[in-house]
Amino acid sequence: MNLWELFVGFILGLVEGLTEFAPVSSTGHMIIVDDFLFHSKEMFPPNVANTFKVVVQLGSILAVVVLMWDRFMNLLGLKKLPGQTPSGPRLNLLQVFVGLVPAGILGVLFNKKIDEYLFSTETVIVGLVLGAVLMLAADWFRPRRPKTETADQITYVQAFFVGLFQCLALWPGFSRSGSTISGGVLLGMSHRAAADFTFIMAVPIMAGASFLSLLKSWDSITAATIPFFVVGFISAFIFALLSIRFFLKLINRIKLAPFAIYRLVLAAVIYFVFL
Repeated sequence: MNLWELFVGFILGLVEGLTEFAPVSSTGHMIIVDDFLFHSKEMFPPNVANTFKVVVQLGSILAVVVLMWDRFMNLLGLKKLPGQTPSGPRLNLLQVFVGLVPAGILGVLFNKKIDEYLFSTETVIVGLVLGAVLMLAADWFRPRRPKTETADQITYVQAFFVGLFQCLALWPGFSRSGSTISGGVLLGMSHRAAADFTFIMAVPIMAGASFLSLLKSWDSITAATIPFFVVGFISAFIFALLSIRFFLKLINRIKLAPFAIYRLVLAAVIYFVFL
């Protein structure tokens, strides 16, 4: 493992950490940066390079757990959050599970096809554009007064339908947070409630996707490639810590439209300048 490969791992981890929870598609950004700057598929077997782009998300997952520790303890019934009452609404593990089922099933069924056919710049451009359209629609058609202001008020029906929206994120470029926040807003959630629920659901589904990807590529991962994964993981963790708090403060103020415009501009630049 040389210094250049470690640098590539660091930069891709940085891209992952900064973009994972903004609705712009972290996987899409990693694919674009890698395809145009680094070509990690030429440094390692293609399945190892694709596995890295999934497994590096574990760094961002750890950042979510650290920053939302009280919320996860609350989900487990080990801690009460400020403002919660014994008889009041509270998000529970079953609601999170209901939200995970749709994408979890599709991810297991089509994981191999996704890796084989969708990890390219061209497919990311399609995801960026269609995801932007969904986000603009969410801001345009959302209820003027959200009926669900906090994650604790989310219903089982809302959790399930947000889970259906999350299936769109199996297409690189669509964005997990973009899909689920848009779906939540259309279902009557505030942007912050939808973002909180998105972050909570991200932990088990991203951990599961990383495990499956690692299992599939285990024979190709050697001692020489492990530093590449470790540097990417650490980089993603550090930069996700910095970006999550900023995004949660921002999303209720500016909504989704500015992110959608950024996605459309990025897709146009890549298509007309680089392809």
